[in-house]
Amino acid sequence: MYPTALTQLARGNPFSAPLFSLQKVEEPQQSPHGQRTRRLAAAATAQEGDSCEFGSQKYLILCGFGGILSCGTTHTAVVPLDLVKCRLQVDPDKFKSIGNGFKVTLREDGVRGLAKGWAPTFIGYSMQGLCKFGFYEVFKIFYSDLLGEENTYLWRTSLYLAASASAEFFADIALAPMEAVKVRIQTQPGYANTLRQCVPKMYAEEGLWAFYKGVVPLWMRQIPYTMMKFSCFERTVELLYKYVVPKPRSECSKPEQLVVTFVAGYIAGVFCAIVSHPADSVVSVLNKEQGSTAVQVLKKLGPKGVWKGLVARIIMIGTLTALQWFIYDSVKVYFRLPRPPPPEMPESLKKKLGLTE
Repeated sequence: MYPTALTQLARGNPFSAPLFSLQKVEEPQQSPHGQRTRRLAAAATAQEGDSCEFGSQKYLILCGFGGILSCGTTHTAVVPLDLVKCRLQVDPDKFKSIGNGFKVTLREDGVRGLAKGWAPTFIGYSMQGLCKFGFYEVFKIFYSDLLGEENTYLWRTSLYLAASASAEFFADIALAPMEAVKVRIQTQPGYANTLRQCVPKMYAEEGLWAFYKGVVPLWMRQIPYTMMKFSCFERTVELLYKYVVPKPRSECSKPEQLVVTFVAGYIAGVFCAIVSHPADSVVSVLNKEQGSTAVQVLKKLGPKGVWKGLVARIIMIGTLTALQWFIYDSVKVYFRLPRPPPPEMPESLKKKLGLTE
């Protein structure tokens, strides 16, 4: 099988372009039963003690469940910080800083006011997590099968970017309605205090479009965010085990491996927050104001306005991303799902490059 069109596109990726090229790629090996053996950049065959085979239906379902837990619970836990961040973005004259935002919110709404929007946050981000993590595994397998074993290793960063972008496209469609409700509750005092109050009111005023008018800005915010989140995490884990952790992952205990997961997740989260913050500001203002478009909001905010609330978001997203990867990996540990080691160069590629005798 010769390199596909996807391979040619991957070669244009500035994040990971090897200094050599292959003219031909071996077909994935056949299993004794005639099935193709999946070889991903972050995958391996099932090991003894695993509860299921890598890439099986059970594996993908439990990965989706892990995504629900990791995204739904963490985003709900930081609702107070998210609320203040949104108010900093849409009303910077009133909410001047993180500390001032909390102070004003407590004075006007009390302690309970900090929990505004928790219900749509939990529902929306649970659905997003299901699609984000579940489809990421699906697309990673799909694109790896297209590329073949050797190109999967060579272009693994491109594979992470493509798989995460594809997954997030669908995840944002699932998230958009509840994100619109959440922002409306948090940024328009007196509009509605609960999910049950807000949904029928929004529908009566603007129809179904009210819940999906923010989906394009969501794609602008979340797709770059998720591409950074997954690719940075995968490569950071690889680098940590290679240069920081003093022993191979196979010799690390499960708690030690989860610590590495948490650290890599936090590093990825910082980059995620910076990359996606301008679009996040647009989403917050767009869902507050009726009749506005993303372009109009962007012009109104200006170059400086789109960065309002960045510090709050770095704290929130860094913590969120670290906890999400920690919870997601913990779910894999608990259900004994396959957790392949960091990618290694295939033996066939080593032979082609003359790295083995």
